Amino acid sequence: MKTLKVWPHLTVVAIVCALAAGLAVAFWFKHEQTVSAEALPNAARIQRVDGEVALSNGPDGNEANDGSGLQWVPASPNDPFSVGDRIYTRDNSRAGLAFSGRNFVRLNPNTSLDVLSLDDRRTQLALRDGSAIFDIGHLAPGELFEVATPYGAVDFDQPGLYNIGLDGNNGAIVSVLSGLAQVVGLGGRGQIGKGEMLTLVGQTAANLVLSRLDGRNAGYLVDDYYRYQYPRDYDGRYRDYNAYSSDPYYYDPYRRYVSYRYVTDTIPGVYDLDYYGDWQNVSSYGYGWRPRVDSNWAPYQQGYWITDSGYGPTWVSSEPWGYAPYHYGRWANVENQWYWIPDAVNTTPLYSPALVAFVPLTQANEIGWVPLGPGDPYAPRYYDANWQPHYLSRTEVIQQQVVNLNVPGAVTVVPVQDFNRIIDSKSFKKANPQMLVQVRPVLDPLTLTPLRNAVVHSAWGRGKIDLPPGIAKKLHDTSVVTSAAPFAPPFRRDLAKTLRVESVPEKAKLQKLKFKDERQGDEARRSDQAAGETTVPKIDQGGKKQEAPFASAAARGNAARTQMRQSEQQQRQDQANQQRMQERAERKANNSKQQPQAERVAQPAAKQPHPQQQKAERKAQQQPRAERVAQPAAQQPHPRQQKAERKAEQQPRAERVAQPAARQPQPQQPKAERKQAPPAQPGAANDKSKGQGGKGKGRP
Repeated sequence: MKTLKVWPHLTVVAIVCALAAGLAVAFWFKHEQTVSAEALPNAARIQRVDGEVALSNGPDGNEANDGSGLQWVPASPNDPFSVGDRIYTRDNSRAGLAFSGRNFVRLNPNTSLDVLSLDDRRTQLALRDGSAIFDIGHLAPGELFEVATPYGAVDFDQPGLYNIGLDGNNGAIVSVLSGLAQVVGLGGRGQIGKGEMLTLVGQTAANLVLSRLDGRNAGYLVDDYYRYQYPRDYDGRYRDYNAYSSDPYYYDPYRRYVSYRYVTDTIPGVYDLDYYGDWQNVSSYGYGWRPRVDSNWAPYQQGYWITDSGYGPTWVSSEPWGYAPYHYGRWANVENQWYWIPDAVNTTPLYSPALVAFVPLTQANEIGWVPLGPGDPYAPRYYDANWQPHYLSRTEVIQQQVVNLNVPGAVTVVPVQDFNRIIDSKSFKKANPQMLVQVRPVLDPLTLTPLRNAVVHSAWGRGKIDLPPGIAKKLHDTSVVTSAAPFAPPFRRDLAKTLRVESVPEKAKLQKLKFKDERQGDEARRSDQAAGETTVPKIDQGGKKQEAPFASAAARGNAARTQMRQSEQQQRQDQANQQRMQERAERKANNSKQQPQAERVAQPAAKQPHPQQQKAERKAQQQPRAERVAQPAAQQPHPRQQKAERKAEQQPRAERVAQPAARQPQPQQPKAERKQAPPAQPGAANDKSKGQGGKGKGRP
């Protein structure tokens, strides 16, 4: 009886335990899948390309020891890039990069930048050649944003504007235009504050010089960057470095653009949305962004597909705003209008190579795709070296239906062999409802055999370019130093070895870098310069001295080569302006030393002296030097004065010497002018007619 009474209770307990175990397993699976999906790195955006810029998405499997095995393709705006990817700008070329909605980088000519880590808490880049400006608008607490160089790592401790340049002879220059940075190398660590510049020589940073930035050159760097980054808005106010220092956040996109109210600032390309569309409250979806396009427009119909190593087929839009809406969020069609519905502002959305479902049309050897709508699932994944997928969730790859499949014009169809070509209105057709009756959308395109063959065998899909062998070898052989080992994604396990990354030992991080401090000397030179400019501007009293580190580096190779050209151009213009100011000041000073107007009017007569004056001048040349200096050569003598001079010739020498001094105090001739009266020598009259002052009294 007791057993019968206990049995139901044991059954209930067992059922409860089973349910708890099931919930625990379900929770574990959910947690494990979320962590795995977030283990994939983020992606950054190439937002602007000027000139010839090359992008490498990893080796082709046959990488040689000289770097010739890397595949390089022409970079384009809206190209995504991620961990392991490399960018190089050729001569006279620049590139603008966005790592989030507030963190940007501008690469100068002949510059190499590699991505070592890229996630929500860590961004590590490698600068192996050239120079770049790093515009850091936001850093979360504890977030690491680091630039590794061959001579040490530069960590940005605060939001700010930083310039880092390398040369070809073991040198690096770090300029903190605003913010605070730490330099971490094999010789220790040191801090660089706002308005300071650190010059490093040697991998162990044995020779370090900390100095003040020259305000004129710093203003030029800031002005040049903001003209490049915000060409539609910038008004030139940062030409004055003091104006930038007092208000460095005037152009912060987070404060200026409405789109940041609806989209998290971790997504690159947010501020472009303000220029090309409008935000509206869309039924139950909340606020959505509607691009200003034609009525028959649909998403994912202007651009091309590339095969990104690790991510597979990736969409690159040719529309200027086409980054964020194609890699985050979903598309909804409401009343025949397309709206982009972003993820919530307080979330951290994950990057996707393309948020579409693929539509196989095998009978016609065609492939189509349709944008995913709100509520449609996505299967996060990555591909290994053999293009085998690794799914990071339990989402079904083959779907029964997606939201936008039956929206008119939503499905884009091309022949399979044209999948890797440019997609525009002339190269695709729109699927009709009859074509889609029995179609089942697929989330992973490489599960479709025809498309897989087309993608794998034409993995790059666009023209290849080759770097010069010398540059390729230099980038391959140059190692960089990081403060911490980078996080390798699952599809790039050998990242540190492939990209030649060396981490600073923990012991070295505890040491303090020793450097030569020239900041006080720079302050003194600027004070002297400011004092001198209150009277007559002095040419280049501070600029060249402050640019000495740049000049020495540029003389050795590439170290701030671009900065030198920019600074020298601005400096030549400033010198020309200062030279004109100096000449005007000198002419003004000389004019103040000239004789009164009445006497200057009479000066031209000195060109053709009167016979009596000629006789007096010949006699005056025989007089002692002191008497000749006192004699006004350019003034026609008065008749009474001529008579007095003839009498003076008959007097003893001592009286003659004293006599001119008695004649000097004349009310109409200032004292300073008498001291500046030039001696009566050949050509003196001509010199005075040109406005040039003579030599002082008693000087040879």
